[in-house]
Amino acid sequence: MARMVLLRHGESQWNLENRFTGWVDIPLSPKGEQEAREAGRKLKDFRFDRAYTSVLKRAIDTLRIVLEVIGQTDIPIEKDQALNERMYGDLQGLNKAETAQKYGEQQVKFWRRSYDIRPPGGESLKDTADRVLPYYERRIRPELLTGRTLIVSAHGNSLRALVMHLDRLSREEVLELNIPTGVPLLYEFDAAGAVRERRYL
Repeated sequence: MARMVLLRHGESQWNLENRFTGWVDIPLSPKGEQEAREAGRKLKDFRFDRAYTSVLKRAIDTLRIVLEVIGQTDIPIEKDQALNERMYGDLQGLNKAETAQKYGEQQVKFWRRSYDIRPPGGESLKDTADRVLPYYERRIRPELLTGRTLIVSAHGNSLRALVMHLDRLSREEVLELNIPTGVPLLYEFDAAGAVRERRYL
């Protein structure tokens, strides 16, 4: 039986400061490092065949910490910007509360949560899905079809795009989807690659 763990990186310094991060390469906060260690403890009984991560240090470092905790630092790791966080354009670096005051809470919610509305100069969730899903189909799903156990360390929106696909969520349902930092989400697949079960660990 194939298994895939999706893991949103631990809290970053800009998560802590309530800023839009996007492609800015911000490190984990001390709490984020602790979240990664806790995720590792939850995954101590897993034996991963391969790992995938974005090219941003908060995802890379989360994966590194997890693999150190479980003693599997020698597995193949593939880094690709297809798994990067959604690019927030002009909002990157701005405080979310101040941005809501400037543009209105409803507008900012649309930018953050809707499927196909882009923030100024940035990507929509649809744009993010348009790079995440082809990468998943080309690089990750074939490994699942061989029965392997994989871990993907990525970001709130790149993982939202993938979960939307795996869970067959509508554009309306994905509005309310929030993936917590540092909590492993396990998917189990049948031999045909269909989802059998999903649960947070």
